[in-house]
Amino acid sequence: MYVKGPDLIGWASSAILLFTLGRQVYKQWRERSTQGVSHWLFVGQLAASTGFVIYSYLLDNWVFVFTNVAILLTAVTGQIIYRRNANREEKGEAG
Repeated sequence: MYVKGPDLIGWASSAILLFTLGRQVYKQWRERSTQGVSHWLFVGQLAASTGFVIYSYLLDNWVFVFTNVAILLTAVTGQIIYRRNANREEKGEAG
């Protein structure tokens, strides 16, 4: 499969974005804390990513379909970790 110049830029940008989002979710998981993270971040990310997946599919843009599905999965993971951490903090089990 040959990747054209514009697609290469898209795939590289996708990798950078997914790495940075993944790092944030990993940090949140590792520290077992909700400090500095908003529940609404993941809610907004879920809504926006769902819309972007549909939009990208309708445009037949597979770079963005892949990227937005991956971001959607990151948002789901982040929301699960956020709720777990919030429950631990409520019980006094943080950190």
